[in-house]
Amino acid sequence: MYRLDDLDFMREALRLAEEGTGLASPNPRVGAVVVRDGRIAGRGVHRYERQAHAEVLALAEAGEQARGATLYLNLEPCCHTGRTPPCTQAILQAGIARVVAAMQDPNPRVAGQGFQELAAAGIAVETGCLEREARRLNEAFAKWIRTGIPFVTLKAAMSLDGRIAAPPPADGAAAERSWISSLPARERVQALRHQSDALLSGIGTVLSDDPLLTDRSQRPRRRRLLRVVLDRDLRLPPSARLVASARRHKDLLVFHACADEARRQALEHAGARLEAVAAEAEGVPLEAVLRRLGELEITSVLLEAGPRLNGAMLAGGWVDKLILFVAPKLLGDTGLPLAAGGGTMPRLPEGALTCETVGPDVMMEGYLAG
Repeated sequence: MYRLDDLDFMREALRLAEEGTGLASPNPRVGAVVVRDGRIAGRGVHRYERQAHAEVLALAEAGEQARGATLYLNLEPCCHTGRTPPCTQAILQAGIARVVAAMQDPNPRVAGQGFQELAAAGIAVETGCLEREARRLNEAFAKWIRTGIPFVTLKAAMSLDGRIAAPPPADGAAAERSWISSLPARERVQALRHQSDALLSGIGTVLSDDPLLTDRSQRPRRRRLLRVVLDRDLRLPPSARLVASARRHKDLLVFHACADEARRQALEHAGARLEAVAAEAEGVPLEAVLRRLGELEITSVLLEAGPRLNGAMLAGGWVDKLILFVAPKLLGDTGLPLAAGGGTMPRLPEGALTCETVGPDVMMEGYLAG
C-alpha cells in the first residue's frame, strides 16, 4: 500500500506529465520522479520528438542516486521495444528498489506486463496512487490505443435556454458575429484546443461563421491542430479563411463525397487536403471519418459544430465527453439547439457531471456512458 508522502511525489509526476500536453501525442503524457531519502533526485517528462521516455530521463538525472530509490510514474513503464528500448530494463539497470505507479498502461502490448517484470526481479511495485487523476490525463490515449478511434469531446457555448446560436436573419443576409460565452470562457476553449490533436466541424458551421478554428493558446505543440471539415458536396469556398490559412501548413483536412473535379482541384490548389468517403443521405459516414483520423494518429478530437453534426455524433455514440459553457443569456425558441436530427440521445451517467464558474459563465463537463 502506498504511503501518505507518496501522494506529494505522485502529484509532481502528474504535474510533469501535464508538461507533455501538445508535445507527447500520439504517445501518452508521462512524468517521472526519482526519490531518494525523501528528496527528489531526478525528474523526467516525455516529449515525442525527443523519444526518450520520462522514466529514462529521470533516471539519467538521478544518476547513482537512483540505486535503492523510489520511482514515481503516472503510467506503467513499457516492457517492449518500440521507438525506444524497454523502460523496465532501464529501471532494473538503475537499481531502483520501489516503483509507485498511478495506473496500468492501457496499451495491449504492456497492460500489466511491465509491473510483472519488475516484481519478478524483486522490485516492490505499488499501483493505484492518484489513479483517477492519471486516467483522466491520458483518457484520449487509452481509447485510441485500444480501439483505433479518437476520444471525442463535444464543446459548445449555449444560453440558459439551451441555444447555441441566434436564429439566422430572415432576409438571408450574413449573420452578425456575436459571442454567447465570455472572454474567460473563450480563453478556456483555446486551452481545450491545445489539448486536442484535431478539431472537427461541419460545412454548415464553416459557411455560417467563416471561422479559423485554430489553436491560439500560444503554447508549444509538436503537431499543428488538424482542422477537419465534413463537407459532402464540397461547398467550402476556396476563399474561406479556413482554406486560406491552410496553404502554408496543410493543416486542413476535408472529408467529402463529391465527384466534381473542378471543385476538388480548386480547394487543393488553395491549400486544403481532401479525402473522399462514401456518400450518405445525412452527409459523410462518421465512423469512417473517425477511423481514418485514428489511422493518422489523431488520439483526441474536439467537436465544435452545429446542431446537425452534434446530433449525429451524439446519436451515433461517438461522443465521449461533453463540455458546455452556459452563459447567463436567453436566445429564445428560434435560436439553434445544441443538437438536432431526431436520433436517440445518450444520457449522462448519474454523478458524471461537474460544474465550475468561468467568468460569468458555468462550465459543465460530463462523460457519456459507453
